[in-house]
Amino acid sequence: MPHPKNFRVRALGEIAIRCSDMSAMVAFYEDVIGLERLSGDHNSAITFFRIAAGFDGHTQVLALFHHKAAPRPGLHPTGDDRPVTGGNSSLHHIALSLPFDEQAAVMSWYDQIGQSYRVETFDWIGWRGIFTEDPEGNTVELVAYDRSMLSQA
Repeated sequence: MPHPKNFRVRALGEIAIRCSDMSAMVAFYEDVIGLERLSGDHNSAITFFRIAAGFDGHTQVLALFHHKAAPRPGLHPTGDDRPVTGGNSSLHHIALSLPFDEQAAVMSWYDQIGQSYRVETFDWIGWRGIFTEDPEGNTVELVAYDRSMLSQA
């Protein structure tokens, strides 16, 4: 059914996180989560990672912005204050999808490197999520769908 406004969002294009410790955050998303770095490095003010192919030529990306970098007045606030993370952040969590049969490898990897995590299932939609935290306290979920997990209610 067409949207009455004659447009419909098709995909997520970018997740952008303001960071204090770029080196730790770049290492986490590249080395722990395994995202491919597209541009920037541990010392850059902005670093981009590929999440997936995306929609219509726009790659889905995770962007890490140092909290003092790239100000755009009226659009992207910056400042000397460190970003608020954890329970006081407006960001609840980010979820990245992967196949269900790869979740055992995620848990094995996290165990091997000492990365703490918790697993939750969501029967109503057939998802299982593996939750961890990045170095700045943002919750990161690796989520997968499995039809057999759907509740039979």
